[in-house]
Amino acid sequence: MSATDQTTRATLRPHAMLNKVPEVTIFFWIIKIFCTTIGETAADYLNVNLNLGLTGTSIITGVLLIAVLFAQLTAREYKPVRYWLTVAVVSVFGTLVTDNLTDKAHVALEKSATIFAVLLALTFLVWFWFERTLSIHRIFTRRREVFYWTAVLFSFALGTATGDLMAEVLGLGYLTTGLIVVGLIAATAVAWRFKLNPILSFWIIYILTRPLGASIGDYLSQPRSNGGLALGTTVTSAIFLAGILAIVGYLSVSKADVSNLAAGSVNADLDAAEKGGLWQTVVVVALLLVGGGLGYNARKASLLKADATETAATPAASTEAGAPAAAVVPKLGDLTAFRTITQDTLTKLTSGDQGGATTRVTDLESAWDTGQAKLKPRDGAAWTAIDHKIDTVLRALRSTKPDTSAEKLALTDLLTSLA
Repeated sequence: MSATDQTTRATLRPHAMLNKVPEVTIFFWIIKIFCTTIGETAADYLNVNLNLGLTGTSIITGVLLIAVLFAQLTAREYKPVRYWLTVAVVSVFGTLVTDNLTDKAHVALEKSATIFAVLLALTFLVWFWFERTLSIHRIFTRRREVFYWTAVLFSFALGTATGDLMAEVLGLGYLTTGLIVVGLIAATAVAWRFKLNPILSFWIIYILTRPLGASIGDYLSQPRSNGGLALGTTVTSAIFLAGILAIVGYLSVSKADVSNLAAGSVNADLDAAEKGGLWQTVVVVALLLVGGGLGYNARKASLLKADATETAATPAASTEAGAPAAAVVPKLGDLTAFRTITQDTLTKLTSGDQGGATTRVTDLESAWDTGQAKLKPRDGAAWTAIDHKIDTVLRALRSTKPDTSAEKLALTDLLTSLA
């Protein structure tokens, strides 16, 4: 921080509030992506490994969110540790909001994405109505900060719903989804260089970094058989956590991301850059909606065509001697691959190979997620019922204190459903 900035801060009134958010630098985006990945893995760890379930995880993170937001909102200035802890917790909670709607309320991801997009738009409208600015460089009143964190929460929820919609419902997978998101981020960054409104650019990239972080995390942690690097969730989480701590530590010492703006300060260049974003917002949002809609419809049509071809071919290929086709082709189609993995897991567990069973069940999780795009449209209720049983299996086998009898019971129950 320069001597001029230090003088500006030193001459402020004792109770004046400084800008409560960091400068948007490369460090900002790196930590944002890291926090997204940590948020994803932390939610999975609490939900599955500690067997708290989705409801228990949501309650714990909800209470923690209230605590960190209180600390952030009552502070007078930006501190890296406090700010990024809040972002990480909001990331977890925003992800859980979408997961609860999907798994508990059975709301389709298409509807969730629409709901959060509307809520985010309303947040921006109300924010601008009261403040006449959406500038993230002037968050020096509590009301503005409340609007800011509300927008952050909805952006995480929207990013989660959009990313899951692309990766799971449309069957693109997390790696392909990540590559698409990188392309959109790059296009937005280039457009910003060519005078796209900085506020609009910031929030587009902010939303997109959520599915990007999840895609990176999945690519690193998933087994090689599923196209990943097989680092596992623990190692992946440790890597990203170490990265966050290192960068936040550096920023805490260097003050490289501390804004020199405070209440009443003027920055003519910033004011000029942030004006005139209304028409750009209308055009860009319209393009995203049209492009997204066309891409969604094209992908769904492709999946339906492939599914029809597969369904037509399945009876002849799957019929066992003496068994009618209807008996081996359930509503969801041929589930032989899932039964095979489940039986392998049970066999390993019965032989005392807990580690092998835990590893093998990851193949079941990956295969089920990959197959969601084709399976769920056939019978949503049947898919959801089996999905819940798979979640029970995952929690049992990944528990920090595994119970063999509970694991066997969950696997046997799943085998019955798959049959």
